[in-house]
Amino acid sequence: MVLGGKLIGGASVLRAMRFVIIGAGRVGLRTARVLRDEGHEVTLIERDEGMIRRARSQEFTVVDGDGSKEDVLETAGIADADALGALTGDLNVNFTACMIANHHGCRTIMRIDEAYRENIYRTYADEVDEVIYPERLGAISAKNALLGGTIRAIADIAPHLQVVEHTITDEAPTNGYTVNELQLPAHATVLAFGKSGQELELPGDDLSLEVGDRLVVLADYDVLSTIRQLLIGESEREASANAGSDATSSTGGVN
Repeated sequence: MVLGGKLIGGASVLRAMRFVIIGAGRVGLRTARVLRDEGHEVTLIERDEGMIRRARSQEFTVVDGDGSKEDVLETAGIADADALGALTGDLNVNFTACMIANHHGCRTIMRIDEAYRENIYRTYADEVDEVIYPERLGAISAKNALLGGTIRAIADIAPHLQVVEHTITDEAPTNGYTVNELQLPAHATVLAFGKSGQELELPGDDLSLEVGDRLVVLADYDVLSTIRQLLIGESEREASANAGSDATSSTGGVN
């Protein structure tokens, strides 16, 4: 199982997460695919028959219905979801769904098109956890908003490569080591480093890793979970659970 990050009560927790995404269009389906590829559970809500067929053909669970209706959201599992992504092109549907999800204690991410005026944006932004502009950043921004926490995908470089920014935590086994002492998997490399509250720069070998520091890493999807274990940290139980599914991945550590 690939583990995701979420900020809960100020602490970084690594575990598989559950998401409800409204809208199986380009942004919604792409976001669902990225989340599923990282081991998370995703349920889509869609009412267009063609989009429903396309999503189901890719083996997604899809609830046929209006995402602004509470009974439809409950069918999709909103009561147990970690976050809701309202990613349709309909602002009213997105906002209504977020208000219902708020009632269920979900983190709420709402899509808004750039055509809307600033005052309208501010009205909605105050009521949800995060607003995204998919025209600018697409599925990457939606995924980051849904996950929250200490892991931030920056870009998909190729079908199997991603640039990811990680923030060092208290639990990280690499905490206190220098960049030179990192032993990342073979298919990963450090691109940039930033001290907490400072801009990113090219990494120096003698820079010490401390809580709050950021590392930008280019890595193959197959080794992302290993990198998370090194830079974010996870419990022994989670590491054991992860070992079975990542048996074919390269291993890493610190010298």
